[in-house]
Amino acid sequence: MSELPTPTEATTTTAGLLSAIADTGRDRVRGGYSRPVFSTAERELVDWYVAELDRRGLQAQTDRNGIVWAWWNPAGAPPEGAIVTGSHLDSVPGGGAFDGPLGVASALRAVDLLREREVAPARPLGLAVFPEEEGSRFGVACLGSRLLTGAISAERALGLTDPDGNTFADVARAAGLDPAGFGRDEQTLARIGTFVELHVEQGRGLIDLGAPVAVASSIIGHGRWKFSVHGQGNHAGTTLLADRRDPLLAASRLVVAVREVAAAHPGTRATVGRLQPVPGGTNVIASRVDLWLDVRHPEDAVTRAVVAEISRRAQELAAGEGCTVEVREESFGGTVDFDPALARRLTTTLGGVPTLPTGAGHDAGVLAEHVPTAMLFTRNPTGVSHSPEEFCTDDDAERGSTALADVLADLLT
Repeated sequence: MSELPTPTEATTTTAGLLSAIADTGRDRVRGGYSRPVFSTAERELVDWYVAELDRRGLQAQTDRNGIVWAWWNPAGAPPEGAIVTGSHLDSVPGGGAFDGPLGVASALRAVDLLREREVAPARPLGLAVFPEEEGSRFGVACLGSRLLTGAISAERALGLTDPDGNTFADVARAAGLDPAGFGRDEQTLARIGTFVELHVEQGRGLIDLGAPVAVASSIIGHGRWKFSVHGQGNHAGTTLLADRRDPLLAASRLVVAVREVAAAHPGTRATVGRLQPVPGGTNVIASRVDLWLDVRHPEDAVTRAVVAEISRRAQELAAGEGCTVEVREESFGGTVDFDPALARRLTTTLGGVPTLPTGAGHDAGVLAEHVPTAMLFTRNPTGVSHSPEEFCTDDDAERGSTALADVLADLLT
């Protein structure tokens, strides 16, 4: 691979790359890792990534939407139509070590393997790290890729707030970005010919199949909604039960109703993973309770119907406690079927590995509407994700990187 500058240090395994960041962002309270976008931990991971790019003779470039790119442009290759791979470095609160970073480390390792094989690419290779993929800080998943593609407006994105009331605009500015530059980026989109994302599997598919690697077939549709139940804040000791308008009672009944409604629609996955009483004092009746609903189903019409039914139940339950409720959609993405021809090509290249759908959202799902897109999954022997129990063996991590290198070599030549 003569066009790629020689690295300044020896390469390492995928597991070796991940070991370098094993202590970054550890959450001593929740367990696992908490690496929200633009936090100290996430910025340290970006610095690690930039240093690893530099070791490989690649220069990091942060675009106006906060996506960190590196481009290898072989002599004589056209400037557009690049093969791009990458993932994200942010995490959910108390998340696992592999969700996001495995795809980033595998992309770096794939570059090493391509060099070792002396692959002579005819097209550029791009590496990317997308910010706020999880949406754990500002509430909208895949925010970087949504901004890049115009799936979310810059105005709406910049006005998003984190739990501490900081706007995305202010936090991005503090990270050295110019909020005026956020939004759809036609020039960068035009450079991407094909996008392939590797990710740790977030389920049991590969366990049940006894396989280390799979190709994704689809991402089921999903969205997030915020429910705000308003009542009357008051003193816990002086307010009789009969005189209360307690939004927490309505909210707690709504959580149960979510499970009931979802169960009536087979294939639905509905979750309330966050509930926040305001002001949140032990001896205070809440004045408002915010809760966030995540709903997913392969058929978008079913997802919408489930949310409509949950919203109706929320109105009834709130009224029963003398409260009111507001519902706001924070994000929604329909079911994504990955490019079938590209998926078949990957499957053939990898010797007939299985194909799997996923219920987890990814930047690849956002990009799929604009460029041919595919995903690879690497086995997670616990079947658990968004949790400290998420795992990937060293051998499977290397198998995943090798599979990614195989795919990239085929697409680049």
